[in-house]
Amino acid sequence: MTGIVVEQLTKTYSRGLAGERIRALDGVTLTIAPGEAFGIIGPNGAGKTTFLSCLLGFLRPDAGRVTIDGRAPDDLSVRVATGYLPERLIMDRWMTGADFLAYHHALARLPAADVHGAVSRTLARVGLEPEAASRPIAKFSRGMLQRIGLAQALLGAPRYVFLDEPASGVDPAGVILFRRLLGELKAQGVTVVLNSHQLDQVERVCDRVAFVKHGRVEAIETVAAGATVARVLRVRWAHGSTPGRDTLAAAALGAGAELRDSNATEARFAAPNDEVSARLLQALVGAGVPVAEATPEESRLERLFLESSPAGGAAT
Repeated sequence: MTGIVVEQLTKTYSRGLAGERIRALDGVTLTIAPGEAFGIIGPNGAGKTTFLSCLLGFLRPDAGRVTIDGRAPDDLSVRVATGYLPERLIMDRWMTGADFLAYHHALARLPAADVHGAVSRTLARVGLEPEAASRPIAKFSRGMLQRIGLAQALLGAPRYVFLDEPASGVDPAGVILFRRLLGELKAQGVTVVLNSHQLDQVERVCDRVAFVKHGRVEAIETVAAGATVARVLRVRWAHGSTPGRDTLAAAALGAGAELRDSNATEARFAAPNDEVSARLLQALVGAGVPVAEATPEESRLERLFLESSPAGGAAT
């Protein structure tokens, strides 16, 4: 398997009555290795959705090409191995959850004898209660719709999974579940392509992340998939007071955080979550540090956005 190979991909659209040409993708070139979790981020209108549509074979580029294991994205052998969760879920709402999955089970030409077992297993895998099988989709909450959308994407054990904003409208428990499922897919050698605005989740599950702007890949960041992403907290204290480094380090250790560095006016701490950050501030105050301000620093992916000028054009 050669993975996903993108070579000089270009796509333009016409806009308005005058037929103004908008370049949504401008010579995108990259490779996604088999078994890699690859994230796509960027401002609105950067070309992310167009790029994902070309990877799936829904759109034909004006120039360049996409191959998946050496074949075109719309080759039937590739389609059979592909799962896809779209951002905009359009479903036959009169169907029950079980009907919907059974329908996609048949479309995928999976063994009919196993349909009931496959539906039950897949519902449980995405965290839907058994009663969702008999509930009409019209009565599903937004989070339940996302879960059943992911369920149909996972039917048939695909080798390539494309996810467009998979955690949109999902509660924290659902976000954790999605993250666990993505970890399972990676462990099984599945290639995952994830388009999302939730940068902390992208940073937790992806091996590499492409930052797309104006139809071009401006940067590709390597991140630690599956690692706990530590939030860096910058703490400033009242003017005229300089706590000792030992005091700061002891407070951090007791709270489960880590002192990164300090100077006469502030210190930087690494904390794995908000709970530890709160304990850290309590420990600092308890140690006599006159905390005046505490602000989180941006992650590497957030800095890509902050360092980028506003996106222009009408690419999607």
